[in-house]
Amino acid sequence: MLKETIEAVNINIKRAESDYGEIKSWNALLPEYFDDDAKRRVIDSFIFRFIKIQDLIGEKFFKEVLAYLGEYKRSMSFIDVLDRLEKLELIDSADKWSNFRELRNGLSHEYPANELEIIKDINAALTAFNEINDIYLDIIKYLKERNVKI
Repeated sequence: MLKETIEAVNINIKRAESDYGEIKSWNALLPEYFDDDAKRRVIDSFIFRFIKIQDLIGEKFFKEVLAYLGEYKRSMSFIDVLDRLEKLELIDSADKWSNFRELRNGLSHEYPANELEIIKDINAALTAFNEINDIYLDIIKYLKERNVKI
């Protein structure tokens, strides 16, 4: 299962990177971009991939990593999983990941009427995307150092 989850995360990160790069090339997100079909599709695609990556890592990858390490119990809540990862120093902060999850939840709803709020959340997701990717790559490195077949 861990191998399949890693493959799914890798695919979604690769696809998100393309959208990320395009959005960053615009220098700024502007409200009128939501009226431009091509730009809106790129934004929607990035949001979709961001949500998918956050879900895969938070809901599957973390649990599978802990299970591999003999640290996971089915009775663990999500915050228990994050706390255990933090204690193992696989993530810096359980609170930070909880914030990523809140951002993901906000982005998963239809766009609210306030475009400036949407832009703020998308910009936060662009920053979070890099941080999530760094966390993921650090855990992959940790697993490889322990000779996990991935």
